[in-house]
Amino acid sequence: MRFPRSLFLIIALNFATPASAAPLNVLGLDDMSCAAWAKSKDDPDQRQLYLAWARGALSGHNYAMQSQQVSVVSIGTVELNINRYCSKNPKGLLSDAVFRMSDQFSGRNEPIRK
Repeated sequence: MRFPRSLFLIIALNFATPASAAPLNVLGLDDMSCAAWAKSKDDPDQRQLYLAWARGALSGHNYAMQSQQVSVVSIGTVELNINRYCSKNPKGLLSDAVFRMSDQFSGRNEPIRK
C-alpha cells in the first residue's frame, strides 16, 4: 500500500511542531497584579509580603537554574525593579516583573517562555 504524499506531509508536520508548554503555575499571594503592588506602597506589612515572595521566587530560579543564577541583590533592588516593571506595565503581574528580573540578573536576558 502506498501513502499519498500529502498524508505523509501532514504526519511529518505533526511530529515536527513543538508541543505546547504546560501553563505556568505561579503560587503567589491572592492579588499579584501591579495595581495591588502599587497599593501596597502605603502598607509596609503587605509590601514586605510581596518582597519576600519576590526574593523566594528568585531563589527558586537559582535552584532550578544553578548554572545561571541570579546574582545577590538587595531588597531595595528588587523593589526598584518591580516598580519599574509595574510603571511600564500597569496591567501586568508582579510575578512577570520578578521573572523578567531573573532574566536580567542571571545573564540569560531572554524572556521566560510560558
